[in-house]
Amino acid sequence: MKSLDYRKDFKTLYLPPTKPVLVDVPPALYAVIDGHGNPNDNPEFQAALQALYAVSYGIKMLPKKGIQPEGYYQYTVFPLEGLWDMPRGAASNAEAEPELPVDKNSFLWRLMIRQPDFVTQELFDMVKDMSGKKKDAPDLSRVNLETITDGLSVQMTHIGSYDSEPASFAKMDEYCASEGLIRIGHIHREIYMSDPRRTAPEKIRTVLRYFVKRA
Repeated sequence: MKSLDYRKDFKTLYLPPTKPVLVDVPPALYAVIDGHGNPNDNPEFQAALQALYAVSYGIKMLPKKGIQPEGYYQYTVFPLEGLWDMPRGAASNAEAEPELPVDKNSFLWRLMIRQPDFVTQELFDMVKDMSGKKKDAPDLSRVNLETITDGLSVQMTHIGSYDSEPASFAKMDEYCASEGLIRIGHIHREIYMSDPRRTAPEKIRTVLRYFVKRA
């Protein structure tokens, strides 16, 4: 039976070097949930995490419940990812005055976990229904299945706290300038390769990615 480990099979996307590189990211299926506000001590953010993991592990564990979806294969559940943005006014202010602390309450986020390619909408809905019936199940009504294409992007592995990410984004900006690339918009993707609950802040590994076009 086919098996998949994203660390090996998608190493380019999930284990980039600690310096900026150019990558063309193909379409992929994701379980997605949208929200806004400061992610720290935010009940909505925590509920979104619980919902995404409930669906993702619900799909993976189907064979143990006697359900074998067509095309199913063994795989490692993909890491949590997030697309981050701010309202237009807040983004303009942050760009104009980068030395000031970012207002995290203005964040717009799309949390997501990639799904294996055998997942269909019918299967996804079935797992949402099954998982939602469990005792103390999170609200799964806002979790959707979407195909997302990042396309041409610059990315790198950032090592350190989330608050120290601007230093890595500065390196990415310098790389774009030297390679004739232009960043598209303010949105960026983060892929969380470390569990911050179990990792010292200075050792947290996060893939940072933003979208570009050629000048």
